[in-house]
Amino acid sequence: MPADVGEAIADYLRKSRPGNASRLVFLHDKAPIRGFKGPSGLEPVIRRSLKRAGIDSPTKGTHHFRHGLASAMLRGGASLGEIGEVLGHRHVQTTAVYAKVDLDALRTLALPWPGEAQ
Repeated sequence: MPADVGEAIADYLRKSRPGNASRLVFLHDKAPIRGFKGPSGLEPVIRRSLKRAGIDSPTKGTHHFRHGLASAMLRGGASLGEIGEVLGHRHVQTTAVYAKVDLDALRTLALPWPGEAQ
């Protein structure tokens, strides 16, 4: 976890997290104060945030962030195995769904076609 993210989470826990006996880190900020019920519980928050920011995206839930993270890690040189470990996948085929291939990066690796271009 990057240091700035850890610091932001620690700051949230100390100063902003609603008081609650739940051991979950993130809670609803409106009554009833309770933890989110799995990743789908965050989807309304994500949808509102994307709409407020004026972002029109084909994915609007937690997968939006998983795709973004996987793509950024791939561009940064991480292997599919490393990305899968972060995303909690057991099989590299599952990770490949999230990791969009960077075609521009692949073009730099392609060898010239022998003879004239067809």
